[in-house]
Parts: sequence; C-alpha cells; structure tokens
Amino acid sequence: MAVQLFSVEALNRLESSLVSRGSPPKVVGRSKGFCNSISRVSCKSISRVFCNSISMDRGVRAAENPKEKKLWGGRFQDRVTDAVERFSESVSFDKKLYRQDINGSRAHASMLAEQGLMSASDKDSILHGLDEIERQIEGGEFVWRADREDVHMNIEAALTDLIGEPAKKLHTARSRNDQVVTDVRLWCRDAIDRIVSCIRQLQVALIKLAIKNEGLIVPGYTHLQRAQPVLLQHLLLSYVEQLERDSGRLVDCKDRLNFSPLGACALAGTGLPINRFMTSDALGFRAPLRNSIDAVSDRDFLLELLSSNSITAIHLSRLGEEWVLWASEEFGFLTPSDSVSTGSSIMPQKKNPDPMELVRGKSARVIGDLTTLLVLCKGLPQAYNRDLQEDKEPLFDSVETIIGMLEVSAEFAENVTFNRERIQRSLPAGHLDATTLADYLVKKGIPFRTSHDIVGRAVAMCVSKNCQLSELPLDQLTSISPVFDESVYEFLGFENSVKKFCSYGSTGPDCVADQLSFWCKQLNIGR
Repeated sequence: MAVQLFSVEALNRLESSLVSRGSPPKVVGRSKGFCNSISRVSCKSISRVFCNSISMDRGVRAAENPKEKKLWGGRFQDRVTDAVERFSESVSFDKKLYRQDINGSRAHASMLAEQGLMSASDKDSILHGLDEIERQIEGGEFVWRADREDVHMNIEAALTDLIGEPAKKLHTARSRNDQVVTDVRLWCRDAIDRIVSCIRQLQVALIKLAIKNEGLIVPGYTHLQRAQPVLLQHLLLSYVEQLERDSGRLVDCKDRLNFSPLGACALAGTGLPINRFMTSDALGFRAPLRNSIDAVSDRDFLLELLSSNSITAIHLSRLGEEWVLWASEEFGFLTPSDSVSTGSSIMPQKKNPDPMELVRGKSARVIGDLTTLLVLCKGLPQAYNRDLQEDKEPLFDSVETIIGMLEVSAEFAENVTFNRERIQRSLPAGHLDATTLADYLVKKGIPFRTSHDIVGRAVAMCVSKNCQLSELPLDQLTSISPVFDESVYEFLGFENSVKKFCSYGSTGPDCVADQLSFWCKQLNIGR
C-alpha cells in the first residue's frame, strides 16, 4: 500500500484550486496508482504536485503552461501575454521585501481577528503558514514565480497552496497599494539603521587615524592651492563632522517615514471596521498616516533617503579624491597598505588606491538613483500609479552602494600611513604663514586691509629672493613697515603659525584637542 504523504484535506484543496484554474489532468509515472490508493483524491492533484516538485529551482521560475489564474483575475476573460508578464513582473527584485511583507501580513491578520473579521483559528492557520513560508525563503527552498508578479502575490498564493481557504481572508481591507508602501517603509527603516551604523564605523576609523597622527602638520588648501598650515587631525575631523550631519539627516528621515500606510487600501480606505492603530503599533510605527490618498501615493520618504545618501556619497567622493591625490607621487603624503591597493596588469611598478577611486566613481550611481526617482515621481497624478513599481531598484541600489562605499572607506582609513618626512619637506613651500603674519600686524594696531598689503609686499620680496618669510632679515621687513620688530619671528614658520590659532573650532593644538576629546566621548573611543 502506498504511503500517504499529504492529508486528504490538503490534496482536496489542491484539487479544487487546480480545477478552478482549468488545469488538465496529468499523470506522471505511477502517480495514478498512488492517487487511487487514497480516497477522494484525484490523479490530477498528485500529478500536479509531482510535476511541480521536479520543476522547482531556487530562482524566479517562469510561468507554467497553462498559466495560473491571477488572484485579481475574476473579471478577466483573457490572460495577459508573455511579453506583458515579463515586462510587468517585479518579483525578481522586490522579493528582497519578503520579511517586511510577512511581518505586515502577521500584523494585519492579528488585527482582522481582533476586529471580528476573521476567526481565531483562521488567524492561527495564517500565522503558522507565514512562519513556514518565511522558513522556506530563508532556507532557499521557496520557489519565486514570475507569473505571480511580485513578492506579495507570491507569498499570498503560496499561503493559499499551503493552508487553503483561510489564506483568502488575509487580503481583507488591504490593497497591494498600501501593502507595498508599508513594506518599503519598513525596509527603509532597517536600511537607515544599517547606513547609520556604517557611518559610525567610518567616523571611528577617522578618529583613530587622527589619534595616531597627533601633532602632524599638513598644508591646508583652498582652490587646490596652498593656503595655511593645519593639523592633520583637524582635517580628518572635518570629515567626521560632515558624516555626523549625514547621520542626522538619515535619523530625521527615519522619524518622518515611520508612519503606517497599512489599511489605506487602494486609496480611499475601507468600509470595514479595521483598527489601523493596532497594526501601526504592531509594526513599530508612530501612528497611521492621516490621509489614505497620501498614504499610498507618497514617496517623499524615498526621495529624502536617496537625497541623504547622495550627500553622503559626495562627502565620501571628496574624501576619496583627496586621498587619491595624496597617494600620488606628486604629493606622496600617504601610502595605502597592500591590502587596500591594486596593481597594474601591464606596469609592474604600479600601486593604485583603487578602492577610493571606486568610492569616487560610485558616487555617480547614488546620485543617479536619486535622479531616477525624482524624474519617476515628477509627473504622477494622485494616488497610486504602476510607475511607482520602479522606485525599488534605485532604492535598493542606492542603499547597497552607499553601504559599500562607507565600509570600504573605513577599511581604507584603517590601512593608510601618512608620510611625515615627505610632508615636513613640503611644508615650507607656499608661504603658509602669511595670514598669521597679517594677524601679527593687526595685533600691532594696523588695519587688516593695510596688513594684507604689507604682507603681500613681503611675500613678493620672498619670491624675488627665493626664500621664506621666516628667512627675511628684520631690516628688510622694517623696510616694508617700521611696525615689525623681533617678536615677528614668533609668528613665522608653519609650526609657530599653527600654534597661534586660538579661535573656537580652529586648527590650534588646544582647539583640536578639544574637538578630538568631544568625538572620543561621543563615539566611546578610548585613548
């Protein structure tokens, strides 16, 4: 006697479903004899189960022939063409939302049961079925089907196959319009947490790099021309400050997106007695969105997130540009370790800072993702439009790209060495102490504009004599202005110049020490 692998009830449900879909009977191998050994179970049911079991794979499976009837297909006489189906499917990318979709369905089912729109036993069946589907997905056993269009229909159809009639109650007082934007808001919430964590890691790497290079003075640049001497720590902390604003923008974005669209349905809400506050609380939202049309059509939170990512990408690109320049032979200010460098396929001497070049390059992708979404949304009428299916690929790409950029930037920061001797040799060039000399004259009572002119003439004298300001004899300085005296040499030279900075937030050693202490405390970094 054949061993019964499926309950009669389950197979009857499968049979009813298959009959409603117009599937012709199929007999494969010995399935007919096996079917006859179980009462009230047709060959068609077992054959279909057998056929499906041998055709599954772990990717997105193409639609079978004949096609499964759509869950929304009640009024339709003709099935969509293969070309339309291929063009319309989104499961190939939105399956990334499976966990959020399942969690949303759990909350929705529990609310429906609480409101008397579903029995407790149906709710339990749905919850157990969703647990099993989640287990299958995470175990790589779930079959994603392109003919089921998207992540939502794949999960709902699989739930119906698994538990039967109770699954058909799950979509009560819910549309894919509010379902998808609920999933996306939940996904973005988690994504923001990941990005903020990566920002913190890069901040920590930069601060540790600053601690390692205490007292190192480097040329500061404006217009890519030498300007004033600054402590390297001061420069590195400037990026930490930018990253902190990046983090703050994301936290603000998360706060604004953390409202629930679930229960807004297609656009108008529902006449059924649902409790949107219950599902909002269950999913960790602050509250339901007030307006059902706004709830399903709003994508401002995505524009804000991708805009925040773009600003972060620009900051990382600027850091990458600076470090690529500094690693060049012309600068020679830093050397990346072999572990974060690449070579040339033709030039054996090359050692390239490729990770930071890619950071610079990938910023274009993140900015492009934002541009895609801006153009996507610019001409849409209220409320939901199918165009919004196209919001997910730029969203996913932006998040994954910015996380990769942050991670590799932190890795690079942990594996670079600043070349003190090369930097020290380069510092005298450029008259970096000229502004400090102007400050000296201001302290002597000379108006700044006059001081600026006097120092300009002193610099011109240095250029003609090919020397530094600190190398000009006092008599030559007094020939330009009688205000100069011996104390002027306490202001000249890059080391003296740096020590004279004292304004809040400046590059003076005490000011930088305060900044560094603040960030070590802020990020819990021991020294």
